[in-house]
Amino acid sequence: MLDGLIAQTLTANTQLRFAEANLEHSDALLIDADSQRFTGSVDAATAWNHPSEEAVLKRTGVTPYQNYNSGVSISYDLDLFGAIRRGVEAARADDEAAVAARDLVRINVVAETVRAYADACNAGHEILLAQKRIGVEQDDAHMTQELVLHGRASPLDSTRQQDALATIKAQLPPLEAKQRNALFRLATLAGQPPANFDRTLLACNTPLHLDQPLPVGDGQDLLKRRPDVRAAERHLAAATARIGIATAALYPDIKFGVSLGSTGKAVDALTGYTNRFAIGPMVSWNLNRNAVRARIDEANAQSHANLAAFDGVVLNALREAETSLDTYVADLDKQEQLKVARDNAVHRASQAEELERGGRIDRLSLLAAERDRWMAEQTAAAGEAALNRDQIDIFLALGGGWQ
Repeated sequence: MLDGLIAQTLTANTQLRFAEANLEHSDALLIDADSQRFTGSVDAATAWNHPSEEAVLKRTGVTPYQNYNSGVSISYDLDLFGAIRRGVEAARADDEAAVAARDLVRINVVAETVRAYADACNAGHEILLAQKRIGVEQDDAHMTQELVLHGRASPLDSTRQQDALATIKAQLPPLEAKQRNALFRLATLAGQPPANFDRTLLACNTPLHLDQPLPVGDGQDLLKRRPDVRAAERHLAAATARIGIATAALYPDIKFGVSLGSTGKAVDALTGYTNRFAIGPMVSWNLNRNAVRARIDEANAQSHANLAAFDGVVLNALREAETSLDTYVADLDKQEQLKVARDNAVHRASQAEELERGGRIDRLSLLAAERDRWMAEQTAAAGEAALNRDQIDIFLALGGGWQ
């Protein structure tokens, strides 16, 4: 069921579609950067001309004629100082950062899908426990009412029982709302309106359990796997490459060009009178050295900022991993104790039931034991929900993506 929900989400999630579009945009920019070395153009035009008679020495009887112009121009940038090469390097790093950003969205979308499904199932589990407890409380309230009618119990006992029943019933609406809200989130994650949530999922009332231990790995694997670390490293690489682009502007940009064409009257088209060609180098050089050096300083400052950001992302990744694992271990230990408390409460409630049947304790003592049992059950259920949240946090902290 969970695999199917994740597949639906990865297909239709709006955030993931946005990330995929950004990646397509980045791919296009990389292709554009890689094509900067060659430039070429083809042009062709024709027109009927009628010169001004006054402009042409005030002659009369100027005859209109058809003029044309066509040509092909090609140039190749020698890139002697690496501006284009470093530009392609920066664009490729940006593209790889966009891939990592897409992967980060995928991991977060998967985690939120699992979180919503786990919340729905855990809420269903708590609803089931509450309904069972309500059933027991209703039976006890009915029995207490019978005892009051026959003078074997105080009306105060009946009032206490009704108060306890109302208190338990008051827990149901928030739990039902929690379950529906989780399914609303699940629907919107899959690109559907909240009202289109899968109603069959309301039947889930079992906490989720892992089939196998989490593959935690080591710190090196963590840093390779987390998309935000990869994205930060690629942004740093792009910033470093842009230093090379800015530095290359200190030197001339040399291109080698060829131009072939024909221009003139249409009647003389493609003749020696109209054909033209040009071949040779073209040099451009920015002589404003202050502006060039300012751009170099700007690129250096940006690389320092990206380095600081990379260091921050790495430290945050390590912190999140340590924190999530530490919390998980603590909650596992806590859950073991909650299970012991729940088992003991169930045992005490069973013993109290036997003692009450034998007349060894009164009805109120049995009710107290049963309430302790249901309280322990609900506390253990809340502990299971906390473990699910911890497991999802670990998935996020470790970057997901493992096999």
